[in-house]
Amino acid sequence: MKRLYLASAFALATFATVSVAAPIDRQAVVTRHNPHLTAIDPMSPLSVGNGRFAFTADVTGLQTLPDLYHDKGTPEETQARWSWHEDANPNGYKLSDANRDYTAHGRTVGYPTNTKVPAGQWLRENPHIQPLPQIGFVLTGGGARPITAADVTGIDQRLDMWKGELDSHVQLLGQPVSVSSAVSPGSDTLALRIRSPLLASGRVAVRIALPFGYQMRDHHNPPLDWSHPEAHKSTVLEQGSNKLVVEHTRDDARYAMTLASSAPMTITHPSAHIFEIAPKSGDTLDITVSFVQDGTAPATDSARVFADSSAHWAGFWRSGAAVDFAGSTDPRANELERRVVLSQYLTAIQLGDTVPASESGLTTSTWYGKHHAEMVWWHTAHFALWGRPEFTARTLTWFQRTLPVARAIAAERGLQGARWMKMTGPGGRESPGGNPLIVWNQPHVIHLAELMYRANPSRETLERYRDLVFETAQCMASMLHWDEKGQRYVLGPPLWIAQEIYDQSTSMNPTYELSYWARGLEIAQEWRERLGMARDPAWEKERTHLSALPQKDGKYVALESHPDTWDNVDSRHDHPSFLMALGQLPGDGVDREVMRRTLHAVLSSWDWKTKIWGWDYPMIAMTAARLGEPKAAVDVLLKSDGPNNSYTQAGHNVNTKLPVYLPGNGALLAAVAMMAGGWDGAPDRPAPGFPNDGTWVVHAEGFQRLP
Repeated sequence: MKRLYLASAFALATFATVSVAAPIDRQAVVTRHNPHLTAIDPMSPLSVGNGRFAFTADVTGLQTLPDLYHDKGTPEETQARWSWHEDANPNGYKLSDANRDYTAHGRTVGYPTNTKVPAGQWLRENPHIQPLPQIGFVLTGGGARPITAADVTGIDQRLDMWKGELDSHVQLLGQPVSVSSAVSPGSDTLALRIRSPLLASGRVAVRIALPFGYQMRDHHNPPLDWSHPEAHKSTVLEQGSNKLVVEHTRDDARYAMTLASSAPMTITHPSAHIFEIAPKSGDTLDITVSFVQDGTAPATDSARVFADSSAHWAGFWRSGAAVDFAGSTDPRANELERRVVLSQYLTAIQLGDTVPASESGLTTSTWYGKHHAEMVWWHTAHFALWGRPEFTARTLTWFQRTLPVARAIAAERGLQGARWMKMTGPGGRESPGGNPLIVWNQPHVIHLAELMYRANPSRETLERYRDLVFETAQCMASMLHWDEKGQRYVLGPPLWIAQEIYDQSTSMNPTYELSYWARGLEIAQEWRERLGMARDPAWEKERTHLSALPQKDGKYVALESHPDTWDNVDSRHDHPSFLMALGQLPGDGVDREVMRRTLHAVLSSWDWKTKIWGWDYPMIAMTAARLGEPKAAVDVLLKSDGPNNSYTQAGHNVNTKLPVYLPGNGALLAAVAMMAGGWDGAPDRPAPGFPNDGTWVVHAEGFQRLP
């Protein structure tokens, strides 16, 4: 990973009486929230990683208890964002084979929404993430067997986030075992320092097992697949006393693993896809395990990896923004600070890659490892707001690479410009289902590019992203339809709004999406002016003649075509996305008092028990903050009486279906950045999104304001 540290602009925010405060002691803030486990917690395996590659371990420091953690909590896996597999396609399935026709505005268009046909299922499952090896302890010798939870006692495990180092100490069969691990910031290399008398006695070895893939019966947290040994190959390319190089292939998917040791090892190969290693003598294994997609990785020194990791993470924490809630009297302040620190670490090791992350990052597989483009704002906007825009920039490179695919999709649907894919893998091919009808992913690229410009308002930034901004806006404009009777432009049908409960074939004019269309087109027009171009007259007419945001009885509703939000309790679950029009967005077309009544109605009468997700809580907090209701913002941000707003000891936001849900972590960071760092038009006081009543003491520095 290229290391690029931005200097922090110490824009201090504090409720102390002094006008100038000392810079935040960032190391103190981070380290006081280092996870410390003293018992097995299957919901909280801990990870080390570099944003592209991650290794997740149980309390032994390795992946020794995989069945327990998978069945009772969060899987422990090794993943790289570049590692993908695609099943053979002998039938030549293509997206149009999953099409279903939708008729609206006088024309019929096919969208690949049919998952019930074989083509639809194959295209939905492929490509899929390919897991890397599982690395854990195993008992060897006469009593060889897997290790169980009952074998593990005396647990003392700490993750040092300031150094990116995981240190684990346990008693295994009554004998001490210690493991330290770190990942190189510059290569996909895991370093391990392992100590135990069980190694010296030959009672324990480190088992490296290369799985076939995932069992595809479930697209949420599927178990690793150890069947079909004949259908993949683990080929030894090189083996010596200090080095082992293995190539794994499955169809056209490939990766190579290089294992290197500082001292001679004993390497056994008990089955086709399993290797067991132990020291030739003594109680110590200092090893590195490196992975590459092409070629083979060079042998790496473990001391170098630990040193590079320490330097990288200290630089990361010293860069960008920071917030410190010490001195607050609100009893929830420490928990919010813990969530903020852990979320920064977890998003840094799993998001911001050149292939957008899935919602479970590099911890486990969900939705076949594909990313959902409507989540890219929650996944990456916070990096720019926290003064680390290089992470956001890496993700935007994927949109630049797949721009030709987006152009082709637009053309197939009779649109201009580039229509962005919703659920996809690295190549950009869409996945069948309701996905192609989602539209709120479309303006994200423009909004993220604007955040990049605010981080670096230069001609270089404008030139870098102009094609993304203009072609995205061109498609947005062509997705609108002129309503002659109403003398206005309408959005949809067909479309699937962010509140995913409405009939896609008839949905029209959703509140949030209409406001986002206005904002996206306005940003594109501003980019034209910055580049010395005139405003596009067609875009201007569409922007200024958009339909009004739909409301009923003085409150906004989800969409104009089904205005039953406040009449039907069944319409008050899933995301209250209409609030995002003034929250994530600055409020194009919004009447603030109507939005205030809408916010209060959500807080008092929403169905908080049915499918409300981790990002909803921060999203609602952002609306409350913009409306000048900071107490409500904090209360909903830390709301504890609904599902999906809890955070494990490891810091992961938990969803009822998913033990790891990173949009929740990213949204939390975006909301806190806004509440602590401000937004355009915010009240002229420090930390304007937090209560100014003395209960919250907020020291903040380095934030970029949200537009």
